[in-house]
Amino acid sequence: MIAYVTVGADDIGRAKRFYNAFLPDLGYTLKEGPEGLSYALPVASGQVPVLPDFYIKPPFDGRAASVGNGAMVAFEARDQQQVRDLHTAALGAGGIGEGKPGFRASYGPHFYVGYLRDPQGNKIALFSSDPTEPGRDD
Repeated sequence: MIAYVTVGADDIGRAKRFYNAFLPDLGYTLKEGPEGLSYALPVASGQVPVLPDFYIKPPFDGRAASVGNGAMVAFEARDQQQVRDLHTAALGAGGIGEGKPGFRASYGPHFYVGYLRDPQGNKIALFSSDPTEPGRDD
C-alpha cells in the first residue's frame, strides 16, 4: 500500500490554487504549513486513515523542483462527468493540458481519463473506470 506521494513545487501558492481546484471535490482536505501542502482523505473516529496522502512541498535540498520523466499521479473520480468537470477546473486553475478526457485505445474499455500538468510540470491523471457507465466500445 502506498502511504503518501510527494511532488515538488517552487511556488506553493500556484500549486495550492491548482490542487484546490479538484482535490476537495475528490474528498481530500488540506492542511497547510510552513513545509508545504498536505492533502488527506478524512478519517472517521475509530477508523484507520485512507491512503495515500498527497503532499506538495519545496524540495528539501533547497534546489529548484523538477519533474520526473515518466512519473505521474492519478486520482480516481466517481464518474466520467466528474473527470470532465475536474479536468476543466484544474485547467482553469493554472494546469496545462496533456490530453483531453476520453477513452484511450491502449487501456480497458471503461477507463476514462484526462491528463494535465500542474503549474510546476508534474503530470496528473484524473480517471474513472466505472463499468456501469458507457464504455469505449458502446
